[in-house]
Amino acid sequence: MSWRCVNQSTLNILGRHLKKLRQDKGVSLSQLAAGAGIAKSNLSRLEQGNGNPTLDTIWRLAKQLDVPFGQLVQPLSTSVGENGVEVRLIEQGQGVPNVDAYWMSVAPNTRREAEAHATGTQETITVISGTLEAGNIGSTQLLLPGQSIAFSADLPHVYKTQDEWVTCLITIVYHKEAIK
Repeated sequence: MSWRCVNQSTLNILGRHLKKLRQDKGVSLSQLAAGAGIAKSNLSRLEQGNGNPTLDTIWRLAKQLDVPFGQLVQPLSTSVGENGVEVRLIEQGQGVPNVDAYWMSVAPNTRREAEAHATGTQETITVISGTLEAGNIGSTQLLLPGQSIAFSADLPHVYKTQDEWVTCLITIVYHKEAIK
């Protein structure tokens, strides 16, 4: 996994913030690692700023901590990404339901399967440029610029590009049961 635009300072910020959230929730390193399906040593390295997590790992950590993805990456001033997908938090909502907005750029000929998010989470994607196939696995839609799709993000979902870069806006709505 290689992140674009991520430097040691960003990894240090992410690690400190992750550790603070974990401690504020009263969750041990072992509990969080087990719940997120990662090795305790990897989580420890991540908290020390020495890890290099995948997007899926960050999502699983946020899910285990019962916080929106945006809350976990909020202190970062850069995009996070891997394997042709780059995501940047635009705005983190504070209302009920909690709504986060992201900018996403996806490289040509990329297929990204995303893990299910917290129960009750909804995702809406609006394509700005390019052509994107997106939605729940087995139920996708081909989107052109200006078109949108909304789907249950608490099920595995996919983003797939063709021969051009795709830029889109994503809103993720965490319904009350999704963040306790």
